[in-house]
Amino acid sequence: MKALVLTLAALMSSAAFAAEPLKKADGVYVDAAGMTVYTFDKDVAGSGKSACVDGCLKNWPAVAASGELAAPWSAITRDDGSKQLAYKGKPLYLFVGDKKAGDRAGDNVKEIWHVVKD
Repeated sequence: MKALVLTLAALMSSAAFAAEPLKKADGVYVDAAGMTVYTFDKDVAGSGKSACVDGCLKNWPAVAASGELAAPWSAITRDDGSKQLAYKGKPLYLFVGDKKAGDRAGDNVKEIWHVVKD
């Protein structure tokens, strides 16, 4: 019985860790450094692909994915083989115009970039 309880506790703690790879600040998701993350309207949720390539990535770097992920989080594999974090099937990005934690300069850029909220 004790072994079962310990196993269940380990599973629950790893599931809790896996469930939230990003944290929330002021109602939006941010990375570990507090930098706001964004989605791109040209990405198709659940397609496993990113429409932000080449020059786009210079201004909108991909948020790297690692470890175990649980819904609504997932990862896509970019053409270069790197893993990119996705939320509800949409790849996530940072914005080079955000200079400090909490900045949201990328929100609604060209009406196709958006902060990530629930």
